[in-house]
Amino acid sequence: MSDVPVTPAGGTAVAERPADVIQELTPWVTLVWDDPVNLMSYVTHVFVTYFGFEKAKATTLMMQVHTEGRAVVASGTREEMETHVNAMHGYGLWATLEKAE
Repeated sequence: MSDVPVTPAGGTAVAERPADVIQELTPWVTLVWDDPVNLMSYVTHVFVTYFGFEKAKATTLMMQVHTEGRAVVASGTREEMETHVNAMHGYGLWATLEKAE
């Protein structure tokens, strides 16, 4: 056998295919809700530990949860937000996900 590449007769066939449909990626968010059970210091601790937020940002988000009833703590794909919601449940926090507005 020779090391010379073999080109099929007639060249290379190119199949026609429809243009790829660009789907809009709708971002999702993770919401943490206020509850009467968890201490504010614990919620701050969870935000620092799980999300890696600086203590000041974690405290701001915790205060938003406390005063407004909820806070958006993350955004991204639905799958990522489902992971965060499950993690928050594991820490005993009430969390949900929804499409970003």
